[in-house]
Amino acid sequence: MISFTLDQLYGWINAFLWPFARLLALFSVAPVFGESSAPSLPKIGLAAIVAIVVAPALPAFPALATSSYEGLWILAQQVFIGLALGFVMRICFSAVQTAGDFVGLQMGLSLATLYDPSTHSNTEVLARLFNILAMLLFLVFNGHLLMLDVLVRSFTILPIGHDTLNPAAWMGVAELGGNIFSAGLLLALPLIAALLTLNLSLGILNRAAPQLSAFSVGFPIMLMSGVVLLTVILPHTPSYLNQFYQESLAAMARIADTLAAPRGGPN
Repeated sequence: MISFTLDQLYGWINAFLWPFARLLALFSVAPVFGESSAPSLPKIGLAAIVAIVVAPALPAFPALATSSYEGLWILAQQVFIGLALGFVMRICFSAVQTAGDFVGLQMGLSLATLYDPSTHSNTEVLARLFNILAMLLFLVFNGHLLMLDVLVRSFTILPIGHDTLNPAAWMGVAELGGNIFSAGLLLALPLIAALLTLNLSLGILNRAAPQLSAFSVGFPIMLMSGVVLLTVILPHTPSYLNQFYQESLAAMARIADTLAAPRGGPN
């Protein structure tokens, strides 16, 4: 007859539940995994499979009852950690969408919007195009596997049952949010510079020949020029995005280190 104690049962539940909470929190917000258009059941199943695989190799867990206050606090900690790490990669994709917004505004496509299920709002066409391109390149560069690798390594950097989480990490995530505009502007800068130069040229031409209306002539020229520039520049974006993905993955590791650091320690 097989017998086990209540402490053993709690240990088995915690060995699965706590890693599962961190993984599922990341899957809920991270790019590709966290897209709202993806069904929820496969996300839960994938998080459960990965939790079962990695649980035996994780450091020892505290011997606590799952429903105790300490056990529930550890569960909440895992959710906070997964959300923080997932938001870092989400910021990366938000920067790419911002670049699409900048380019669409210069091309005169700011009113061409469609419903984006990932943000539950109307998104510009070019922003949606840039986001799809970024997700495809993310999969091509195995970014989803590298992101999972960083998360699994975070169990060693920040083991389950860690006493406290350094609040400086949340400030680090907020500071990374500033990269949405700077990185998006850098990605869109070649197109913005070319279209702005063309716009200035059309303005000078309109002053020299007022019969050439900027509204009737300028809009088609800006649109066609933007499409031509996109066909020239987009093939050169994978190298920049790959570097951007590597920087975001390194930022995930830094956030995990900061969460594990004692209060008042290095950020």
